[in-house]
Amino acid sequence: MKGLIKYITVAIKGACMGAADVIPGVSGGTIAFIMGIYNEFVGSLASINTEAVKLLFKGRFKEFWKHINGSFLLSLVIGIGISVVCLASIMQHLLANKPIQTWAFFFGLIVASSIFIIRGISGWKIREGLFLVFGILLGIVICTLSPTQTPDGLWFIFISGAIAICAMILPGISGSFILLILGKYQYIMGVISDLVSGVNIGQNLLIIGTFGIGAVVGILSFSKFLHWLLARWQKETMIVLAGFIIGSLVKVWPWSNPEALAQADAAGSMLYGSAIIFALIGFFLVTGIEIAGKAISRKKTA
Repeated sequence: MKGLIKYITVAIKGACMGAADVIPGVSGGTIAFIMGIYNEFVGSLASINTEAVKLLFKGRFKEFWKHINGSFLLSLVIGIGISVVCLASIMQHLLANKPIQTWAFFFGLIVASSIFIIRGISGWKIREGLFLVFGILLGIVICTLSPTQTPDGLWFIFISGAIAICAMILPGISGSFILLILGKYQYIMGVISDLVSGVNIGQNLLIIGTFGIGAVVGILSFSKFLHWLLARWQKETMIVLAGFIIGSLVKVWPWSNPEALAQADAAGSMLYGSAIIFALIGFFLVTGIEIAGKAISRKKTA
């Protein structure tokens, strides 16, 4: 009974992470830290290695499950999955019917995330400034050159899953933000929403399954490289990342997509006020989360 309550609690924490992962600009990793499960989460992901694969193929399932902290990961994934499924339809509705307010909300979230990443970096010199400029230019170039519509083929869904999952390892960035940059955020939210509604179940299961396989491959292939990168060049990596996030705002700008422009033309200038309000809500949401995370960190240190 004690163990069951523990894993139900983990699932609830996973649901909070899932809610964060659905919103570009809010890091599921930050939520995991606030909930006190970040170290176990990262450690469990790191344990999915060649040794785990060997145990699995040798049929030593009990040892494999224990090695990867399977009960914890399964509880977490269930919580994340339930949260994502419940929120996907809401996000799809908001993007279709309130695009300017929704994109403004995302804009505020991402601005706040980039500020907190920059504030966490000390010892700024000309060299660091150049890394930041490089990151900003990289973000602008990628977001400007990347098409509004990207391929819906399974190969691209696989790549999107592999890249998006790696955002969990990087502080201050979410997988949904990566999907937004790749032009697949609305598409994946739509697929999940349709799946819940019972529309094209077979096709949508195939898409989600491909995305999931890509995520697993991404974890196995790139997690060690990202850990190595952060261990050797953490400061430089975080500065470029912050710059990239700032540069990517050209794609998140509320009036940068056709749906938002159509809404603006229909409603006129009144939308500017609501866009500012929603951007501020997003900004202060991330600010509150970051302040809570730092307070918990100081409390643990003390």
